[in-house]
Amino acid sequence: MVHTRSDREIEKIARSCQIVADTLIMLEPHIVQGGCVADLDRKAEDYIKSQGARPAFKGYMGFPATLCVSIDDAVVHGIPGGDILKTGQIVGIDCGVELDGYYGDHARSFAVGEITSDKKKLLNVTKESLQKGIEQAIPGNYVGDIGNAVQSHAENNGFSVVRELVGHGIGTALHEEPQIPNYGNAKQGYMLRSGMCIAIEPMINSGARDVFTSNDGWTVLTKDGEPSAHFEHTVAITDQGPKILSVGSDG
Repeated sequence: MVHTRSDREIEKIARSCQIVADTLIMLEPHIVQGGCVADLDRKAEDYIKSQGARPAFKGYMGFPATLCVSIDDAVVHGIPGGDILKTGQIVGIDCGVELDGYYGDHARSFAVGEITSDKKKLLNVTKESLQKGIEQAIPGNYVGDIGNAVQSHAENNGFSVVRELVGHGIGTALHEEPQIPNYGNAKQGYMLRSGMCIAIEPMINSGARDVFTSNDGWTVLTKDGEPSAHFEHTVAITDQGPKILSVGSDG
């Protein structure tokens, strides 16, 4: 079932999203050479709880942590452990929050110190692809318009789009219908309506789009070992245009 949300419900989703955004803003100064991934997870959990919210990922389908932390060739769903960050890496951090029965979801990819020009381009194009997708999130458009915009921008810049993992609706559950692929054809799929809240999350690879799941049962990796980037915003579809909900408290 695809939900449309009232203004009050969208405000609740936005509050959860704001906590997630503030969590990633809080973590950014700690994403440095020598930083421990497990420490990032602890800091995130402590901050989310200090806001009266609950880490939405922890325990979800058995996931053991607050954050998904995915380094270089890890696309998404990396389990934060004892890894020590190194200059030149890119680190994707995905976080979810539940507050008062409503969910927020947001992800960013960060550079650890100075990174190569190729990695800088990957981060920039992935972020731009997300924005291109968000611009299509208007009433009367289709899910395919979002995916087509993401795919076209990524592939026109020489990158590939992961197909096995998609964005999603969000509200009173972390993952709701409809699925929001990062590829597809314009004017196809579910028609977007005002009041829908969706998470758009391009996962873009430097090399080929092929991925596999590691032995831990969670971490998704590129098959060719090339780096991947991930950015995600929760967006409300409104008659005035797309409204990004996953922004920090400072706007």
